[in-house]
Amino acid sequence: MFRSVLAACLMALAGCRVAQPTTFFQLAPEAPLHKAAQTRFFETKDSDELLSASAAALQDLGFHVEESVRGLGFLRAAKERSALESGQKIGRVFLIIISLAYVFQPIDLQQQISATIVARPANAAGTRHEVRVMFHRVVWKGDGTVEKNYIPPGEQRMEMIRDPLIYQQFFARLSKAVFLEAFTL
Repeated sequence: MFRSVLAACLMALAGCRVAQPTTFFQLAPEAPLHKAAQTRFFETKDSDELLSASAAALQDLGFHVEESVRGLGFLRAAKERSALESGQKIGRVFLIIISLAYVFQPIDLQQQISATIVARPANAAGTRHEVRVMFHRVVWKGDGTVEKNYIPPGEQRMEMIRDPLIYQQFFARLSKAVFLEAFTL
């Protein structure tokens, strides 16, 4: 009896084994391009000044600093904006007309854009630092109905921001801020 229960348990456990997908730990082909856009190197000895300059550059872009850990070279900032786009309004009106006011498509209402910065020494002497910034956003959808079922505001999605222009703007401001911090102009 004990052997049959043990055998049944072992067979049940063997059936629960989950196989890892072969592509689970592989990076996407465009990952090196994204990392290159997110990373710059600065010739400076003072990592605290680099983080202060990073905070100033983000504040110039409308962000407010939420968390900073100088010992780790970490900084997180965020800003909230409307996510409503004119294309969504046009699409919504078009759908209402086609469906004879039966379907209202939920639209993007609000978004929170966050920036995470990690600054670390790039050489043993500590005279060169690597700064990597990553922008992402959380978008809240809502305000619509589908087949007379109301969709309240609150549905959300998160996405990385890959637009190289945003990263270029940040690093242009950071370069100026690092220059001003170094020469205290």
